[in-house]
Amino acid sequence: MKQTFLDKFMSKKGLYTSFWFIAIIMVSALIYFTANLQKEVPPIPQDVKSESGELLYTYNDVVEGKGYFQEFDLMDWGTMLGMGAYLGPDFTTEFFHYRAEFLYNYYAKEMYNKSSKDLTDIERGAVKERVKQDFHKQTKLLEKGVTYTDASAEAYKRNVKLLTDMLVNGDKERAFPGGVIKPEEAKKIAAFVDWSQLVASSIRPGTEGKVGEERTWSNNWPHEPLVDQDTGYNSHIISLWEFLLLWALTILVIFLSYEYLFKKNKDDVLSPALKVTSLFKSQKKLLKYIPIVSLLFVVQLFLGAYLAHLYADPTQDFIFSQHLLPFNVIRSLHTQLAILWVAVGWLVGGLLIAPWVANKDHKFPWLVDVLWGALLVIAIGALVGLYMGATGQLRDIWFWFGNEGRELVNLGRVWDIGLVVGLVFWFILIITLIKKSATNNPLVGTIIWAAFGIATLYIAGMMPIHKIMPNFTVDDYYRWWVIHLWVELTFELFAAGVIAFMTVSLGLISQKTAEKVMFFELFLIMMSGTLGVGHHYFWQGLDEYWIAIGGIFSALEPLPLALMIVEAWKNQREQKELGAKNAFSTPFMWIAGSAILNWIGAGFLGMVINTPTISYYSHGTYLIMPHGHVALLGAFGYISIAFLYMTSRANSLANGWEWNDKLSKIGFWLLTIGVLLFALPTLIIGMEQTKVASELGYYYTRTREAIEVVKGWMWFRILPDSMMIIGGIAIFFDLFKKTFFGKKNVA
Repeated sequence: MKQTFLDKFMSKKGLYTSFWFIAIIMVSALIYFTANLQKEVPPIPQDVKSESGELLYTYNDVVEGKGYFQEFDLMDWGTMLGMGAYLGPDFTTEFFHYRAEFLYNYYAKEMYNKSSKDLTDIERGAVKERVKQDFHKQTKLLEKGVTYTDASAEAYKRNVKLLTDMLVNGDKERAFPGGVIKPEEAKKIAAFVDWSQLVASSIRPGTEGKVGEERTWSNNWPHEPLVDQDTGYNSHIISLWEFLLLWALTILVIFLSYEYLFKKNKDDVLSPALKVTSLFKSQKKLLKYIPIVSLLFVVQLFLGAYLAHLYADPTQDFIFSQHLLPFNVIRSLHTQLAILWVAVGWLVGGLLIAPWVANKDHKFPWLVDVLWGALLVIAIGALVGLYMGATGQLRDIWFWFGNEGRELVNLGRVWDIGLVVGLVFWFILIITLIKKSATNNPLVGTIIWAAFGIATLYIAGMMPIHKIMPNFTVDDYYRWWVIHLWVELTFELFAAGVIAFMTVSLGLISQKTAEKVMFFELFLIMMSGTLGVGHHYFWQGLDEYWIAIGGIFSALEPLPLALMIVEAWKNQREQKELGAKNAFSTPFMWIAGSAILNWIGAGFLGMVINTPTISYYSHGTYLIMPHGHVALLGAFGYISIAFLYMTSRANSLANGWEWNDKLSKIGFWLLTIGVLLFALPTLIIGMEQTKVASELGYYYTRTREAIEVVKGWMWFRILPDSMMIIGGIAIFFDLFKKTFFGKKNVA
């Protein structure tokens, strides 16, 4: 029978070839866009002067201000161009809005000898046109320099006073205790913030005066009615195409999956289920990782509850004084702990699987102890550094040992380097063992090489290695390489390999089928996840073509996740049909749960915010939080927990100990229901903020008044947060007891 194109494409060889073909195309495209980066980013002017010749600030002031902004971790309190945390202000928007208000009063006085509040509608219209002229015609962001009108120069001076007072003395209404930043440091930060305001308000050269094309460096973000700044047609039409593509391609993916991947063949041979009667020496050494990783998870949950209280009532302390535990410091600890415990849990999985695949142990098993000790030093050093750096105790060495102050990529450079060295050391441990395996196992190879990709991609966020990146837009470009290309690319590749390996090892599907499914997933992940990073680049200073690139490819990101959830469901059903006792049912429960929450968090909740139109108004609001929390915990945290349970279960089988799933299931359902319930109030709060942003302007959506109407939903978080904390404690207790205090099986 003649093979069709689809038959060839959906064969193992076809899928493997397609994966590499699309990988080369996507990576080449990303390299091309990166090479052109300097041509499109907003410049830092050599100096900013008033039209009367007064020097306001220089290039060096902006760069120094960015350094102080990072040193004191202000991105974990407020946002810069919408990037960061949501309790404090968006610094960019405040300078933008306050400048506009000042100019309204200035020109109202000049033109009509009135304050802006006393203007008639006609007079106000004339003043608005004069303010727009100041913003868009008389102020140009150029590398050679910026010339402010005298009015805008005075507005800048007023902004400096307001920001200096807030940073030095604190802002109790928004949980910023103050007392750390010095006035001279605050003034430098003001120069950096004003540069970002220029990015958001100045017209990009080459678009001036073109109807429908004129836009600022930030593609007209934020929405600011005072100068008629809003999103346009391109965002709407791309959003429409995004949904149309998602619908059509989801149907196609599901059709191909059932037609070519999930059909049972008579010649398919199931691998025998994994049986463990003993552990290699290196595997036994992994047991000490289990309590550390699970305890870090519990600590992270408690810190999340502390942050939730401050979100709900920022004027009050919660158990501890905010001077002792400032919001921004705890938020950075909260996010970095997540990265640490997830990553180390995955390392445990790789070290556990490798000896089984190679059917032999490492030549020097004690190297696993060396890695454990090194990771422990890095974790403790990094967490202490995060705290001391952001609280001003490491002023001279903050970059190397403190808090780097870039949201989610916060570790001081020494700890960055240590983490990368540890990951590479882990990779060498694994690959030197795997390559001695008698058989080539693409499933394990995918897990290992994806994890190596995680280590190497992290390096992208460490450039230049010895100092901060001067330009925030360039810095944020590479920051998203670490965050997005970790999550939507290498993390997903890792997850695909883990699901395939687990289902084969448990005797649920044949290796041949698992490899085809995995290669199809890899193809979809590489196609969607690489340039999908562009949806983070809409409003931070890159050119408008990223709206199209990021929008379209973001629509494809749920496709591999949909396939994973179908695969997990099929595997569970086959498990029940086989009726065989599954010794690793607990780890598999977490893997299956990961696939489901991956689609809900990264797919469904990701699409809530990814379309350009919605992103324009919801950027930097609570609407982002459900996606981030459900995706990270469900998709990747659950895999880490699965590896911990797999290690503990292997140990119990080797020792002939009893195994009861009851407490692990309680922990699983408390966590799963808790994180889904967490999404409810944050969605509602985020929708209210998005509404305010679209109707009144983005400045108002970041004021405390905008969310007071939904404050009850903030307190509702007590329920899901409590469920998750109890679930985390149950998991820690369950793993600790099963790993170190097992009882002999008398059956």
